[in-house]
Amino acid sequence: MSANRTAVAEESYGLLRRRILRYTLGVMLAIVLAYSIDWTLAYIMPVFVAKFFVDRPVPTRETFDELFLAMVVTVLIALGVSNGVTQYPLILLLLVGLLMFWAYYLFQDPRWNFFAMILMIAVLLVPYMGIIHPAAALLLGKGLMVSGIGAVAIFWLMHQILPEPVSVPELPSGQSRNADQSEALRAGYALKALAISFPVIVYFYYFQVSGALLTLAFIGILSLQLTRSGSIKLSAFLLMTNVAGGGLAIVAYELLVITPWFPFLLAMMTLFTLLFAQKLYEEPHKAPVYAGIFSAMLVVFGSVISASGKEIDVSFYARIGQILMASTYLVLVAWLVDRHASE
Repeated sequence: MSANRTAVAEESYGLLRRRILRYTLGVMLAIVLAYSIDWTLAYIMPVFVAKFFVDRPVPTRETFDELFLAMVVTVLIALGVSNGVTQYPLILLLLVGLLMFWAYYLFQDPRWNFFAMILMIAVLLVPYMGIIHPAAALLLGKGLMVSGIGAVAIFWLMHQILPEPVSVPELPSGQSRNADQSEALRAGYALKALAISFPVIVYFYYFQVSGALLTLAFIGILSLQLTRSGSIKLSAFLLMTNVAGGGLAIVAYELLVITPWFPFLLAMMTLFTLLFAQKLYEEPHKAPVYAGIFSAMLVVFGSVISASGKEIDVSFYARIGQILMASTYLVLVAWLVDRHASE
């Protein structure tokens, strides 16, 4: 009996090590490609890859279906922007709001959360770029498509190199959602998330704030969490992940300033990725917290790496400030809305 228990324990430990290694190698491959090639929105690809490994046990047909539909929607949004819809601000904002609501609604179904994430980023960033630089909207949409395709390719490749044993039950990720929620409940959560996030989106669109692409991408990813239930816990979760992720991005940035060498950058990010991979799989009940922190770090730090020259020093802390203010707004309003609803 003890021999069987030992064998099971060794098998579980081996599976845990395999998942940690697969996560680390996959995210680092995405980071190497994104930071070295540096296409438009390249820093989004490691975020997608990290999300895949946490949310999905193995690549499935649904993953590729989501990617295909996301690419189609991204192209349609880019074409709509390039054909003059930005000349009608009220219509543009109405369309943005409707697509955001759709993304919030779909995100609550784990079968569609990747599609919802790409849809949210596309609907916030592509029209905004179309207002600032109409000719660059298609370029931005193309960059998002490349990041999505690259993320799925890396996710599939890592599972070919380090496949998941079919006979071993899944370790709980702590992020499962009830796919059978009633449509009315999902629509209610989506409407709440839209009511909280849309005013700040209108602010950025109306005033065309300089350097807002990163903040909009961050708001898009962060606000998807507003579809979860629970007020105080949700606010604490959002606040903790943003502060911790931003803090780690600052640490990584300052270390890179001291040693501006690409191999050092890769070694540093490998260490961060390995540490988070261990936490994600060894403490699955806290996986949403660690995943949120790591995503925040990747978005902030990756956007800085994609800048060039003196722009890095000038814009880094300004971007951190924008993100901090937007995050504070989302957290505060989410807390107030849920507190009022519970009374």
